[in-house]
Amino acid sequence: MKPDREKLLAHASNGEERAILARTLDQAETARKSGRTQVTDFLDPYRTALILHVVQRLELVAVADGGYPGAERKRVAICLNGVTPLPEEFNLSFIVIKGNFKHCRATHRDFQGALLGLGLKREKFGDIIMTGDYANVVVAREVVPYILTNLHKVGQAGVSVSELGQEDFQPPAVKYREIKAAVSSLRLDAVAAAGFGTSRSKMAREIEAERLRINWRVCPDPAAPVKEGDVLSAHGKGRVIVESVKGPLKSGRIGVLLHRLV
Repeated sequence: MKPDREKLLAHASNGEERAILARTLDQAETARKSGRTQVTDFLDPYRTALILHVVQRLELVAVADGGYPGAERKRVAICLNGVTPLPEEFNLSFIVIKGNFKHCRATHRDFQGALLGLGLKREKFGDIIMTGDYANVVVAREVVPYILTNLHKVGQAGVSVSELGQEDFQPPAVKYREIKAAVSSLRLDAVAAAGFGTSRSKMAREIEAERLRINWRVCPDPAAPVKEGDVLSAHGKGRVIVESVKGPLKSGRIGVLLHRLV
């Protein structure tokens, strides 16, 4: 029996998520009736997991792809059981944005802001990979012509934009600093403080101010439990991955191995 729509929408924790779920349920119904694969916009990892869970409850196939292994933002293809979506059905394209940034260094935020400044919604482009004085970007195929025609500046620097074949797209090299710590508990404030190199009390205030996310979802509770595999994101501080948990140690504390992305 097909799950009730309102019960599925109840998985959303806010109005924005509910709107995304509602659009996805409409796409799922279209896929069921037409037999044609439907694809969502780009989603962050938390919402990707949410959509995969909901669509699979509808007894349909849901597959996520962000253009390269390890991509963060992905589109989800929805199709009938027994069908495997073709790579081209994800409607992914790749562009490179080049400029002279020697005197005005561009950041990830600058590239994102330049794309948003064109009037594009964030869900129309995926990961932005910085490489020296250029950036590779995964984008929805339908917006490529618009970007090529209209993007001329990033920050104060003039830029050129061209389309790449997937074979020429350069995935990011993942760099991290390994942190071994002994924490009193697997509370969010304790683990995050160790990972971001600050005091537990300061981190607790950051958490209560909703400036920290677990797995891309805001968590305002300093006592929230953290587990192996979780990704902690702090505003202005980057990300920490909980690589492994060992313990209890002889001291009674819990050993954690953390990777802070650099």
